[in-house]
Amino acid sequence: MTNDTIRLTMAQALIRFLTQQHVARDGEETPFFAGCFGIFGHGNVAGIGQALQQTPALRYYQSRNEQAMVHAATAYAKVKNRLQTFACTSSIGPGATNMVTGAATATVNRLPVLLLPGDIFARRNVAPVLQQIEWEHSQDFSANDCFKPVSRYWDRITRPDQLLTALPEAMRVLTSPSETGAVTLALPQDVQAEAHDYPTALFRRRVWVIPRNRPDAQAIRQAVQWILQSKRPLIVVGGGVIYSAATDVLAAFVDATGIPVGETMAGKGSLPYNHPLCVGAIGATGTLAANTLARDADLVIGIGTRYSDFTTASKTAFQAEGLRFININVAGFDAAKHHALALVGDARASLEELGALLEDWQVDAGYRAEAAGLAQEWDAEVSRIYAIRGDGLPTQGEIIGAVNEYGDPQAIMVCAAGSLPGDLHKLWRTRHPTQYHLEYGYSCMGYEVAGGLGVKLAAPEREVYVLVGDGSYLMLSSEIVTAVQEGVKLTIILLDNDGYKSIGALSRSLGQEGWGTRYAYPQGGRLVGDEVGAEAEFLPIDLAANAASLGAAVIRCASYKDVVDALAAAKASPRTTLIYIRSDRMSSVPGYASWWDVVVAEVSESPSVREKRAEWEQMRAKERDYL
Repeated sequence: MTNDTIRLTMAQALIRFLTQQHVARDGEETPFFAGCFGIFGHGNVAGIGQALQQTPALRYYQSRNEQAMVHAATAYAKVKNRLQTFACTSSIGPGATNMVTGAATATVNRLPVLLLPGDIFARRNVAPVLQQIEWEHSQDFSANDCFKPVSRYWDRITRPDQLLTALPEAMRVLTSPSETGAVTLALPQDVQAEAHDYPTALFRRRVWVIPRNRPDAQAIRQAVQWILQSKRPLIVVGGGVIYSAATDVLAAFVDATGIPVGETMAGKGSLPYNHPLCVGAIGATGTLAANTLARDADLVIGIGTRYSDFTTASKTAFQAEGLRFININVAGFDAAKHHALALVGDARASLEELGALLEDWQVDAGYRAEAAGLAQEWDAEVSRIYAIRGDGLPTQGEIIGAVNEYGDPQAIMVCAAGSLPGDLHKLWRTRHPTQYHLEYGYSCMGYEVAGGLGVKLAAPEREVYVLVGDGSYLMLSSEIVTAVQEGVKLTIILLDNDGYKSIGALSRSLGQEGWGTRYAYPQGGRLVGDEVGAEAEFLPIDLAANAASLGAAVIRCASYKDVVDALAAAKASPRTTLIYIRSDRMSSVPGYASWWDVVVAEVSESPSVREKRAEWEQMRAKERDYL
């Protein structure tokens, strides 16, 4: 060792580097890495494992499933507005490829997470090693090449000194508002343990400043002219509003101009639900208020949204002739969608500039009153659904209402997949910007419990409610064990629907009777659907007992009142608690002037399928290109 170098293994150098990375925005600094999730195997135990053991400055969290630990890291980064995240390490082979789904989830949602999968021997002489995938056309290939299409940056470190160029590039992408997502550094297991004389400058404290880029001045002026010319403008807010901490500026802009606001899944919470111009969810899972205004809007101002097909109702939501789009987004790719006037810049900074240039301009008083009236009517519809009390199993809308009305109002609600997200998008009354935590960019089944763990680590002062259906729970519930081990309290509300409720409903809407979506024994050698009804013989599954076996306290519920009482008991308890309730599989919250393009079979022996195909063709004709 000399005065300007230090001899470390590649893994030791990597971990030491991570402890010195910080980010700053608006003058506030924070360490970028909150810790490292991991599961050790022969591909990383002697490298990254040994390095973590001797570096307590980077907290290690033992996980149970590699996909789950990436979900936890992604959820953590979302709550932290992308200003903090975790690293995740795995062994080679199946441990690594288990993380691929998590990587895709992070990248689709534009959330930073660093993945450190073990890899095959760089020196090759002992190949093929355990769990190595061979390819006869190249030896420079492994299972970790699967990460390339789902990572925003990918590299394989085949020499210890390659860290000198790879790590700064990884950090550049992780901290970029426009390019962030999963970053994968594939680490051959032999190279992890090799030593190198690293320059000490690599380990100096580094602060990555998160910029608030401002859009082109001419584009801003053009946007102002379009807004002044509009009669029925509508704002569509996405996750970029929350990530840029622009919610207060948005509220001031809306109050000043009177432009109503529709919310995407990621943007829900940008305004509180009771703001008079918040018309709620928009698109395929939207409210009647938002979708009514969307239909006739002559100008759509998208802020921090990537315009998924749910947001645009498969491009049927906006129908006005002469419709124009203004898109504010840090990513030029998203800002240009729908041939929009692209304002490539930070949401907060862009709204501040627009507001100043618009001065005292407001929408017509009649349009403002129309939007406010629609918002009030929608709130009454939510109250109606919350208050439904049938004689049979409780509906999903009732249970959402119970959690929303009787749960902690400062809590964070976590969900991701199934029928719950659509109903939550319509019905959840959001009180603060991080209260509605929906992973719907990838809608990844199994995200919920792991995501709840990441949310609670990011916001330990808040209650965390994980809403999950039986299908998603069965996909990935293992992080209940991690929550118990770490003393992290979650309240998990598990809705047992006797099968895949969401796809059952979708199947019925396509004329296919929910076939193959129930947890029931086959009849006559074939799986059954909802046409069998009460005659189905259901599987002897006890999900509540499963949760108890993983270490959770369990409260079994049979009614709406039981759920309300269970929420109070769970809040009073310091333990991770699962509230179990069977839900009415066949009940659904209505659609409200919306559509989602799921293609129906063009030919079929089934009359119901043929009928649904005819309906699909009518709706397909309403799709627009927004040229």
